Amino acid sequence: MSPTRVTARSNPLRDPRDKRLPRIAGPCSMVMFGVTGDLARKKLMPAIYDLANRGLLPPGFSLVGFARRDWEDQDFGKIVYEAVRQYARTPFREEVWRSLAEGIRFVPGAFDDDAAFDLLAETVAELDEQRGTGGNHAFYLSIPPGSFATVCEQLERSGLSAPQQGAWRRVVIEKPFGHDLESARELNAVVEGVFPADCVFRIDHYLGKETVQNLLAVRFANTMFEPVWNNRYVDHVQITMAEDIGIGGRAGYYDGIGAARDVIQNHLLQLLALTAMEEPVSFDAHNVRLEKEKVLSAVTLPDDLATGTARGQYAAGWQGGDKVVGYLQEDGVAAGSRTETYAAVRLGVDSRRWAGVPFYLRTGKRLGKRVTEIAVVFTRAPHLPFNDTATEELGQNAVVIRVQPDEGVTLRFGAKVPGAQMEVRDVSMDFGYGRSFTESSPEAYERLILDVLLGEPPLFPRHEEVEQSWRILDPVERYWSRKGATPDQYAAGTWGPASADDLMHRDGREWRLP
Repeated sequence: MSPTRVTARSNPLRDPRDKRLPRIAGPCSMVMFGVTGDLARKKLMPAIYDLANRGLLPPGFSLVGFARRDWEDQDFGKIVYEAVRQYARTPFREEVWRSLAEGIRFVPGAFDDDAAFDLLAETVAELDEQRGTGGNHAFYLSIPPGSFATVCEQLERSGLSAPQQGAWRRVVIEKPFGHDLESARELNAVVEGVFPADCVFRIDHYLGKETVQNLLAVRFANTMFEPVWNNRYVDHVQITMAEDIGIGGRAGYYDGIGAARDVIQNHLLQLLALTAMEEPVSFDAHNVRLEKEKVLSAVTLPDDLATGTARGQYAAGWQGGDKVVGYLQEDGVAAGSRTETYAAVRLGVDSRRWAGVPFYLRTGKRLGKRVTEIAVVFTRAPHLPFNDTATEELGQNAVVIRVQPDEGVTLRFGAKVPGAQMEVRDVSMDFGYGRSFTESSPEAYERLILDVLLGEPPLFPRHEEVEQSWRILDPVERYWSRKGATPDQYAAGTWGPASADDLMHRDGREWRLP
């Protein structure tokens, strides 16, 4: 006898005002492609366990791995177990693991193997009967972008993409989504030819971070910020994603892609859109995406890309007391590679709110520290009744949203130094998640995976946003390609090449030191 299908799990006795327990996913499974990769091992598998540990997955939830390995179910189960014990955020509990392990399955095969996908279809059907997954299945493509089309076509051929009546099938796609506008459109056509647009979830893990979502709360839940969140009061905006590590063993992916395609096209342009968007009618997926698309469509490039962009490549240096090699000495990097590990660009937003306000985006590897932040820097006060000596240590007011690490918000402003003299100096008021809330922030992938299983799409970029982002970045990439020069070198452990500092100095500004 097949189990009764339930599409949502809710307690009819629960008061809707009760915020103690979030929504719980209904009967479902996740099929994961690319289970042998670092992302699956370090992030995805631990996130699934953490969701189960928090009581947010249904009792019959199942995880199916697919890879070119000669494994049995128990072999894959051991891989998941080791990943959970090493990387899970929440404490390990044997009873939670036993319940999760009962639903672990593995299907061996290659992406072009028809028989393997037929076996996958049989496995999924068995889970519906044995585990009560109700025909609801999410397919997570943690694989190279070049394989997206093949896997989607196989899911369609084997019938896995077509849901039964009253059930759902969803596909989750990791970045990068294409390598330029044309390839992104081709991939969109393939994926949305198999899955309806509202069943395609494009993962940008930055959008799952608590602080990124808190940006919307800071802006729209408080009256103190909205009146000054415009070109009358904002001098410029800096959005930084800095890493203190090199490429590690990712040369096969990274070399030829570079920092701009890897980070600016998705993460930083999404942060720009959230910073600059107008207030949506509501926080449902349609209205949030609509406002983000408006911003991205209004983004303008500098007239002179030579002076409005900068690119660099890390050289040997010191990082955290250790001597490290340069990019060209990393294993797997082509000799004489022109791939940038640092990229910076000045953008504008051609709207009534932001006209004339430059947005500076920068990202890089082997920089001074690991940090991601959005800094809204305000104009100086128009009249200061102080002499120059009194304000020589006074900078510009700023609101800084720290995405990682030490998630929180800092407000920087001037205050008088105690003493007989009138001396004004920058001070900071700081809010940190870890100090203000007893509830620890979940990993971004926990939130995003749960949203996939619930069918909640606001945090996932739609294909229009992806294409707008490539529209912005493609001219920069073409310019760098035509220029043909090797990226400027910068020593590991510093904050990027001199050309990036020159970009700011030409505008009479300088980069923040996070």
